[in-house]
Amino acid sequence: MENNNQNQQVKNFDIEINPETASGIYSNLALINHSNTEFVVDFIQMMPGMPKAQVKSRIVLTPQHAKRLAQALVDNINKFENQFGEIKEPEQGQVPLNFGPKGEA
Repeated sequence: MENNNQNQQVKNFDIEINPETASGIYSNLALINHSNTEFVVDFIQMMPGMPKAQVKSRIVLTPQHAKRLAQALVDNINKFENQFGEIKEPEQGQVPLNFGPKGEA
């Protein structure tokens, strides 16, 4: 019963988000590293024709939170695929890191 009350308390809190954060940051690559105490997720933006990719955001998580995040992602991917169909991945080695032909002006 006590565990149920704790779950109820977690669900009943307000979250604020400022307009800059609410607009989000585009990322098309993520790198994950870990130590014995934390996971570090770097969200990276790779742009066509640019020789360098840029880390746009870094999130540091406890191992417990990283595991909960992984489970939440799996749950949300399953819900997405049930609604919109399977997310198709490119064949291994077919990740388009060059974004196709370069434009000229």
